[in-house]
Amino acid sequence: MSPINISMIVFVCVFGGALLGIFLHSLLPNEHLDSDSKEAVRLGMALVGTTLALVLGLLISSGKSFYDTQSSEVNQLAADVSFLDKILAHYGPDTKDIRALLRSSVAHMLDVTWGQNGSDSTNFRPLTSSEALFDKIQGLSPQNDSQRFLQSQAANVAIKIGQTRSLMVAQKSSSVPTPLLAVLVFWLVLLFTSFGLFARPNVTVLVSLFASVLAVCCAVLLILEMYQPYSGLIQVSSAPLRAALAQLAQ
Repeated sequence: MSPINISMIVFVCVFGGALLGIFLHSLLPNEHLDSDSKEAVRLGMALVGTTLALVLGLLISSGKSFYDTQSSEVNQLAADVSFLDKILAHYGPDTKDIRALLRSSVAHMLDVTWGQNGSDSTNFRPLTSSEALFDKIQGLSPQNDSQRFLQSQAANVAIKIGQTRSLMVAQKSSSVPTPLLAVLVFWLVLLFTSFGLFARPNVTVLVSLFASVLAVCCAVLLILEMYQPYSGLIQVSSAPLRAALAQLAQ
């Protein structure tokens, strides 16, 4: 399910909790709505609200860290691809086919990761030609010490590219644990039910509750989006890899 759909479900649940509180307000007798009752509920919900704020803050921080890690890996991958192409160019004309394979591999990765099928986890896989790339580099026949050194360096960079790409694929499946999200929604429903419980229903109260629920759900959407950095509203930029691909074509 997409982050937007999950956030909409969270919004319906939480705002429904606020409306439930307003409905219960009209049913409860006055002795249940006196100052002592309000104080008891307020103290309990203060604890829930504090815990909720801490958890949301930690999730946003964790999501931003995950997003930044993915962005750094893309930048590193782009740098390694450009460096490998330069090594192969310095090796000599024997690497023409290997450089062509490298270009096609990067183009395919861009197509799969950020193209129309980028959100399809079945298509998000390591470079299918990474092993072929390494094998072709190992299959070179260096004629001097300089070429032997360049072959060794190219093989090391090719391995590094494969490792980075595999790491990106492994991290693609990361997300907020469902039990944690369920508990978070339960806390939100409980908190907003208490808000509606002691509020006199009017337009100002409804608009205030609506805006508050919307703000919290936007935070949930932000968290979920950052855990899916290659699809959705907040995506890791493909610009570094596209720039590297443009250099490879020169």
